[in-house]
Amino acid sequence: MAIDTAIVTPVTAEAYALALDAADPLAPFRDRFHLPPGRVYLDGNSLGLLSRDAERETLTALEQWKTLAVGGWLEADPPWFTLGEDLGAMTAPLVGAEPGSVVVAGGTTVNLHALVATFYRPEGRRRKIVATALDFPSDVYALAAQVHLHGGDPATDLVLIPSDDGRTIDEAGIIAALTDEVALALLPSVLYRSGQLLDIPRLAAAARERGVSLGFDCAHSIGAVPHDFDAWDVDWAFWCSYKYLNAGPGAIGGLYVNRRHWGTAPALPGWWGYEKARQFDMAFDWRSAEGAGAWQIGTPSLLASAPLRGSLRLFAEAGIGALRAKSLAQTGYLIDLLEMDGLLAPPFGYGIGTPREAARRGGHVAVEHPEGPRIARALKVRGVVPDFRAPNVIRLAPVPLYTSFHDVWQAVRALREVVAGGEHLRGEAGRELVA
Repeated sequence: MAIDTAIVTPVTAEAYALALDAADPLAPFRDRFHLPPGRVYLDGNSLGLLSRDAERETLTALEQWKTLAVGGWLEADPPWFTLGEDLGAMTAPLVGAEPGSVVVAGGTTVNLHALVATFYRPEGRRRKIVATALDFPSDVYALAAQVHLHGGDPATDLVLIPSDDGRTIDEAGIIAALTDEVALALLPSVLYRSGQLLDIPRLAAAARERGVSLGFDCAHSIGAVPHDFDAWDVDWAFWCSYKYLNAGPGAIGGLYVNRRHWGTAPALPGWWGYEKARQFDMAFDWRSAEGAGAWQIGTPSLLASAPLRGSLRLFAEAGIGALRAKSLAQTGYLIDLLEMDGLLAPPFGYGIGTPREAARRGGHVAVEHPEGPRIARALKVRGVVPDFRAPNVIRLAPVPLYTSFHDVWQAVRALREVVAGGEHLRGEAGRELVA
């Protein structure tokens, strides 16, 4: 959605935010979520809120477990035996993929290991893995471990593309690093601190031209940004479902494998990736399931999967295109408020670490301040829930399914008043244990 320029009220006025909400076609979805009482919740890029739809699916799963017991593997709705494939088909429209290329399974880092172990094949000069210096640490830990497992040294075989400004990564620098010494690259779709959205189709094309297997960590984009993996010919990708997908803390992950790679033997096979019709033959010879399902390892957790089914129904109703339009409108509005309300100048001294261009912006805004940890604490005291990422980033994520424009307005007002009143200086220094 575009911000209505016909509204004559000044952008910084509360009435402007309320008018935007009144004109928002997605506003009714807000009532289908359990909103924390008395809170403005802007931490959905860390943990999405519980929807009534997800709650209902979880209660249904418990009831079916209670009444069907082991029969639920085939008699439940949906059958537990094909839960990963069924949920994968529901997720596929969010990433622009045919259903068989997506499966819901494992967790983010488990799926990373399963995919990298399969597609990292160092040979001769091609031994290096390319990532970025702004990656989420878990990805770097896993990549270093994969280098070690292949007898390499992360000090030389793991190349982390540096950032010129500490916030963003230049795609040209990534492409330049994809030399004939590189066997695999793993990149974030959206940088977790700054919210920069990388140019996925450009990078995928460059990697193909250079013979480099390229995967994407989409934990900070799935459910916030539309993707078109099949059309872009992306090799592989993985993600979590507890951020924008609102499936709950520690919910099941998901992965994508391009049809070009179907039939490739998973490097970490497990019986849930076996050909479904023969899985209970209990044979020792390996027969891969067709498509992305082959990269499943263990039995999926029913209770970690059920909420996702309810959440995905919301996405199907709202449409990822409409959600992206509202997300851009809300993050753009947030940036406008910070600028127009004078918060980027003294005495406030906030900065914006997120690219202004819509095409380069994910689903959150990185608000920077030297006293970021204290300000984040003070915001929570005021009832505004952000999160904090070291060293100085207060991340604010308007989630279009349940965040209102008035929520955004209230958050910016709180940012002003916290510093104006010195509220942050009365709090503890340093971040909280879970930031």
